[in-house]
Amino acid sequence: GPQPSISNSEGDLLFLLDSSGSVSYYEFSRVKAFMWDLVQPFTFGPKDVQTSIIHISTTPTMEFPFDRYLSSGTLQQAIRDTQQLMGDTNTGKALSYAKEKFFSDEAGARPDVPKVLVWVTDGFSTDDISEPMQLLKDMGVTVFIVSTGRGNYLELSAAASQPPEKHLHFVDVDDLPIITKELRDAILDVIQANRLHAVDITSSGFRLMWPELLSQETGYYTLEYAPTDDLARKRTNQVSGAHTSLVLSNLAPETTYEVALIPESNVHYFPPQTTRVTTLAEEISPVQVLISESGPHSFHVSWAPTLDSVIGYQILYGPLPGNSVKLLEVDGKHNSTVVENLAPNTTYLVTVTAIYKSGKEKSLSAKACTQEEGSKVRHLRFEDMGPNTLKASWDSADGKVLGYRVRCRRQTGPSSVISVSPQIHSVLLTDLASGTTNKVCVKPMYKNQPGKGLCRMVHMQP
Repeated sequence: GPQPSISNSEGDLLFLLDSSGSVSYYEFSRVKAFMWDLVQPFTFGPKDVQTSIIHISTTPTMEFPFDRYLSSGTLQQAIRDTQQLMGDTNTGKALSYAKEKFFSDEAGARPDVPKVLVWVTDGFSTDDISEPMQLLKDMGVTVFIVSTGRGNYLELSAAASQPPEKHLHFVDVDDLPIITKELRDAILDVIQANRLHAVDITSSGFRLMWPELLSQETGYYTLEYAPTDDLARKRTNQVSGAHTSLVLSNLAPETTYEVALIPESNVHYFPPQTTRVTTLAEEISPVQVLISESGPHSFHVSWAPTLDSVIGYQILYGPLPGNSVKLLEVDGKHNSTVVENLAPNTTYLVTVTAIYKSGKEKSLSAKACTQEEGSKVRHLRFEDMGPNTLKASWDSADGKVLGYRVRCRRQTGPSSVISVSPQIHSVLLTDLASGTTNKVCVKPMYKNQPGKGLCRMVHMQP
C-alpha cells in the first residue's frame, strides 16, 4: 500500500549499483525496483533527502547528481530509465569515485548532512574494496550492503558499517521486498540521528527525539508546538538539559504540528531545530464484536481494537424481543467479558459502547444465542460392523432437537458429514482404512444454532 511520506530527514543517499556484465538483465531490473521502493516515502529537496546512483562497471559513472531530482515522480522515472552498462565489476574503483562525489559541490552533495551509501552487490568484485571502503567510513559515511549472491560474509561484514547485523543483508534478488522496511528504517535512524524528529506517532500524540546537545549542568530545552493552521495556539514545554526526548499527548487527530526545539545553553549558542509532524487519523473502536463460547446461561463477548484513547466500555444486553436491558462496565484496557445468568435457548442483542477520554461514545451491536439446556450429545460409542465399517451410536440430547450432524474426518480419504432426523441415534461410517485413526463428532441441531458437539478419536485395527 502507499507509504506515509517521511520529511524532516536531511541526508545524501548514494546507491552503488552493480551494473557490470556479471548481473543478469532480470536481476538489474529487480534491484532498480527495490531502490525505488526503498526511497519512495522520502521527501526530496535541498532541506530533505537527495539521492544519486553510481554504476559499478569497468569505469565508474554517475547516473545523475544528488541535486537533480527533487520530486518523487521525476526520481522514479530517472531510476526506471537507468540502463545497465555491462563491463567489469571494479567496485574498489567505484568506491574511490563515490568518495570524491559524496563531498563535491558539483555533484550536488551538501556539507554537514548525514551521508549514507547503499551498495547492492551479487557478492563479486574484481578489485580490492577494503581500503577505499575504510576511507569512506573514516569520512563519516554509513555503509549498508545488500548481497544478492554468494558474497563472502567475512569480507562484506568488515566492509559494512558496524554492527553488521544492522548494516548487512543477504537476500535472494526476488526477496528484496522482505528487507525494504527494515533497511529504510535503519537509513532513517542514520539521517535523523542529528536532528529533532518524531517517533511513535499516534492519533493523539508522538514522541520527540533529539541529539544530546546539552547536559543537566549546561542548560535546558524549550519546546514549542502548534497546529500549522493555527500557530496562535502555541504551547510551550521546558525540560532539563539531561533530556533527549519528550512525549507530547492530548493532540488532535489528523493534524499537522510545527515543532521547535530551542537549546538554551549557558556555554555556547545552538541554533533551534524544527520539524513538522502529522498525527494519525483517530482509530475507532469497536469495529468488531464477536460472540463465542455460548452455553445455556452465558456467552463470551469480545471486541477490537483496544485503544489508548478509550477509558472504558459499556456492554448492554437484553433478550429479543423485549425491552429489559442489563449493563456491564469494563475498563478500557480489556477487550472481552463474560455475560452470565442468561435464559437458555434465547436470542440476545448485545451492544458494546466505547467511552473515549474526550467524552465521545461509539457503539456496535451483535446478536447472541444461548444454547438449549443440556444441549449436548452423550455417550458416543462405536461398534465394528465388518471391514472398514463402524457403527457410531449416541444418546439423545436434551431439548427440542431438530436433528443431528455427524462429521467424520478420515486420516486417509475425504471427510464426510451426515445429517439425520432427531429420532435416529446411530449411523454407519464406511471407507475407514485399516490402521488409521479417525475423528468422529456428533452435534445436535436446534432452531437457533447447533448445540455442543461430542468428538472421539477411533482407531481401526490393521
